[in-house]
Amino acid sequence: MSKFIFITGGVVSSLGKGLSSAAIGHLLESRGMTITFLKLDPYINVDPGTMNPYQHGEVYVTDDGAETDLDLGHYERFTTVELSRENNCTTGRIYESVIEKERKGEYLGATVQVVPHITDAIKQKIMSVAHGVDVVIVEIGGTVGDIESLPFLEAIRQIPYDVGRENVLYIHLTLVPYIPTAGELKTKPTQHSVNKLREIGIQPHILLCRTDRYLPPKVKDKMALFCNVEKDSVITAKDVESIYEVPVVLRKEGLDELIVRLLKLETGPPNLRDWDMLVQKIKRPRHEVTIALVGKYVESRESYKSLSEALVHGGLRDETSIKIQWVESGEIEKHGPERLLADVDGVLIPGGFGLRGIEGKVETIRYVREKNIPFLGICLGMQCAVIEVARNLAGLEDANSAEFNAETPHAVIDLLPEQRAIQDKGGTMRLGNFPCTLISDTLASTAYEQSDIQERHRHRYEFNNDYRQALTSKGLIVSGTSPDGKLVEIIELKGHPWFVGTQFHPEFHSRLCSPHPLFTAFIGAALQRKFGT
Repeated sequence: MSKFIFITGGVVSSLGKGLSSAAIGHLLESRGMTITFLKLDPYINVDPGTMNPYQHGEVYVTDDGAETDLDLGHYERFTTVELSRENNCTTGRIYESVIEKERKGEYLGATVQVVPHITDAIKQKIMSVAHGVDVVIVEIGGTVGDIESLPFLEAIRQIPYDVGRENVLYIHLTLVPYIPTAGELKTKPTQHSVNKLREIGIQPHILLCRTDRYLPPKVKDKMALFCNVEKDSVITAKDVESIYEVPVVLRKEGLDELIVRLLKLETGPPNLRDWDMLVQKIKRPRHEVTIALVGKYVESRESYKSLSEALVHGGLRDETSIKIQWVESGEIEKHGPERLLADVDGVLIPGGFGLRGIEGKVETIRYVREKNIPFLGICLGMQCAVIEVARNLAGLEDANSAEFNAETPHAVIDLLPEQRAIQDKGGTMRLGNFPCTLISDTLASTAYEQSDIQERHRHRYEFNNDYRQALTSKGLIVSGTSPDGKLVEIIELKGHPWFVGTQFHPEFHSRLCSPHPLFTAFIGAALQRKFGT
């Protein structure tokens, strides 16, 4: 039978439950255990696909096309697990399934209630991912005390009755703030948070204490006493320079040994040697390059979490740290690219939706094209590159995407015919892994070192093939297409040292132990521009 680890959070949000879950997964995998994850989100949206990036951050896309919480990106980047739509569930999806059963009469006229019907649906979801793995790591979104998460907490309270108490472990992530004026670490917020959990009926086995310093023994003893846990179950989750240090810190605190003992797991010793070497490369780089990320949501950097991590991965081969210069595309429209991009070594334009800031992105691409600055455009970034080439190289005045101007005389980016009648926004885009065939002797084929690849997509609009001949005759290179040649997946620019646009999202396949080849090549080009090597 699988063992279950439930991770909750208290005091404040954004303490790092996702990273903690991912780090625990990494530690268990390093001991030879098989694992999987489940993220339970308390919001009523069915999935985060239509949510504002400023509120929710990045939408992470899995191979099967699920639009999921960004924490699934952490899970995949820290482990070898490949996740799917089964590994993320929201309140909205739970209620949707229960109401659908009620409408079909499956409850035989019973009054449908939160307990037992909603909680049973949550438990069924938890058990559905527990096949063929040693440990299931379940992260409960939100903060203990929120009304939205109560059904999930009640459901996980009941799990020991179903699978046996010896197979369940509760870990509570909490904040232990240091108050400079008092010169003290304060444990009271953690005590209150644990009390809220205990009121619900959950006694945590382990406390993960987020803090800026290692907790002294006296503080740990006090927290153990007032939170009713063993002394060695109070674990420091110290702030780190790089998120990839989190497993190292937790290992130093003995967390994995504690989990193995409490769950009576039969494992070998951990092997973190390769991971440690990569962390040291991140912390002690030989070079640094500045990459401008020109986007629409740069005020919320969580909106580009996978991108920023893929850039870190991309610098590993050449032992290069990445300084990201966050640039709001609307500022380019006001001040011009010369002022904001003068000292950068490369420019990345990410995906996005809607008209705002588009002209700033197009102007940025003109600038990098003329100045021979390495450029990587992803999804909308590629589409903006097509618009720029159409306007300024092919002479197609007012060329645009039909997304931004339905009346444009030259819709070089347009909907596929089968997309035109779709009204719903959620889950109706081109989503998930699709094959791509690379053209030989291109930047893309050189980076990938193979001719057939699979990449994850999240978009509705496509390159309009009616303009393929007109644009390729002016220097645009189509270096990757769908296997039938109908869909343009990758573009490049003749005569430019490194100019690549992808319709897909390569960042979703990048890992610390296996950086995505396009990001490695992009950082290599930026390094060459800076040092001429």
